[in-house]
Amino acid sequence: MTVNNKNINNVFYIFVTAHLIFWSLIPSITNHNLPLDTIEALAWGSNLDWGFNKHPPMSAFFPEVFYQIFGSQDWAYYLLSQIFVIISFYYVFKFSSEIFNIKLLGLISVLLIEAIYFYNFTTPEFNVNVCQLPFWSLTVYYSWKIYSGKEIKFLDCFLVGLFAAFGFLSKYLFIYLLVSIDLLFIYLIFFKKEKKFDFKYLISIEVFLVVLVPHFIWLYNNDFITITYGLARTGLEQSILLDHIKFPLIFLLKQMGILIPFFILIWLLVKKIKFNFNFKDKKLLFLLAINILPIVLMFLTSLITGSKIRTMWMTPFYLFFGTLFVYLFQAQINLKKLKAFVIGFVFFFFLPPVLYAYVSISKDDKRTDYPGKEIAVKTQYAWDQQFNSAINVVLGDEWNAGNLSYHLKSRPVWEGFVEREKLDQLKDYMCLDNVCVGSR
Repeated sequence: MTVNNKNINNVFYIFVTAHLIFWSLIPSITNHNLPLDTIEALAWGSNLDWGFNKHPPMSAFFPEVFYQIFGSQDWAYYLLSQIFVIISFYYVFKFSSEIFNIKLLGLISVLLIEAIYFYNFTTPEFNVNVCQLPFWSLTVYYSWKIYSGKEIKFLDCFLVGLFAAFGFLSKYLFIYLLVSIDLLFIYLIFFKKEKKFDFKYLISIEVFLVVLVPHFIWLYNNDFITITYGLARTGLEQSILLDHIKFPLIFLLKQMGILIPFFILIWLLVKKIKFNFNFKDKKLLFLLAINILPIVLMFLTSLITGSKIRTMWMTPFYLFFGTLFVYLFQAQINLKKLKAFVIGFVFFFFLPPVLYAYVSISKDDKRTDYPGKEIAVKTQYAWDQQFNSAINVVLGDEWNAGNLSYHLKSRPVWEGFVEREKLDQLKDYMCLDNVCVGSR
């Protein structure tokens, strides 16, 4: 068994290495410019704060760290995305191996989610959704250690609070996972009385709130702008009665469509669908809480408010779906007959990067075809003809101005949209279309 486990570990590391190489290399070769969300994050990162007009700060922090190391090398930000993905894969594998006590089933749990659109085709674009992934898996893993352990450890509670805060600072929708885990513990402690309340649980809440204090202060000082933006994206203000039915149904249909490759692999793995729900099974209860309950809460949000749930918001919600379905069907899985599953996995592993490369090469009207470098060179030349100072400020929207901030060698700070008051504060400035560059 030791040799088998070692081999399985090797297969897992080969898999994540191959994933990292493919999804870092292909967009680096086929894309002319970084995607919209990545440029946006880099624009924010040039002027780091505890929040921005659209999102909390974490998705800007990591690209800025990479910029300080690698500069304007596009491949570095594709690599950053894949590092976040494989960290989440690692903790899914680690968690699943502990759930099953069989590493092969843990490996299968990870291979299954590779077929989900959110963990392949969309991953080259580092954004708030990708930024959540490692913190989602880490929060689940250390919550599991608290849930399953005989003794509540201070470190586990501390780490849950810390990673939960980092996840929330990546995107507010992380709260759906946290509420689901909290509801599970409340149910077991106060209703079923199967667990005793331990004051160490409060450590997680304390750490969570302490880490968030600077962001809450920023929110208050900036009129809760990120919350306003998030609500606007749901279309809540224009909601009519029909939306309470239409949007939840659209939400469900989109989720089913995204999961088709995943269910095909499940079918190849099991062939015979047969399972029994035993709600006294503590492992199953935990898996349902982290997988199904957040989706149910999201569905209820749409149903009650009539809000539109955007597909990409669901990116981290399916990280442990492979674990759940392998757990449900483990009695029907014949580990000696995995050939069909392996063939199916290989197909779904190679298909998305091939499609990504094809789309990237064949279409020339995408954001990733934007001539950001060329525009930066022309802007620098025009500036040098008029001024002797360096460009250290850029004003405009995150895409156009953000590209200049990223591509110009002086790495000017993005300071928001063009306003007369901001221009008056500059020593020299020059405006091209809707973007202005300047020096202080």
